Amino acid sequence: MTVIADVISDASQRMSKTLEAAKEDFGTVSAGRANPALFQKVLVDYYGSPTPLAQLAGLQNPEARVLIVTPYDKGALKEIERAIVTMPSMSANVGNDGEIVRVTLPELTEDRRKEFVKIVRGKGEDAKVAIRNIRRRAKDELDALKGEVGDDEVARGEKELEALTRTNVDLVDEALKRKEAELLEV
Repeated sequence: MTVIADVISDASQRMSKTLEAAKEDFGTVSAGRANPALFQKVLVDYYGSPTPLAQLAGLQNPEARVLIVTPYDKGALKEIERAIVTMPSMSANVGNDGEIVRVTLPELTEDRRKEFVKIVRGKGEDAKVAIRNIRRRAKDELDALKGEVGDDEVARGEKELEALTRTNVDLVDEALKRKEAELLEV
């Protein structure tokens, strides 16, 4: 029984991490409001090595659609600006005054909102596929235990695994619905 519990526990941890990663991915899609999470995955070419923006600059949002990026090293200002400008799915106005980078997000049009909803749905589907892959691997591990452990125990473990999978897929769906509502809110 402990081997089955270990398999279920491992699958549960992996699914939780996948859920958290999905929520972080959802946060990187702009809803028309400036949010430091939008720049979470921005990598800046800092002296030849890709470095996360958060390690190179402070991020503040004084207004709903404005984000101010204050680099710790003024020499990295141009590279930070370049990294933000080349961000996919970001149609922001970026200005550099020699001290800071000011990022102004435009008002989202209805078409742009729908486009972002499609992006978020794709990210949600990717998360669900990842959860199902975790389930498949765990099920394979349970099937491999059939000779060592009774079939009833394995069947119980598989039912528990299915319930765990359903729960995590539902949580992804809930997070997806919240993000869609946020995106479609005018």
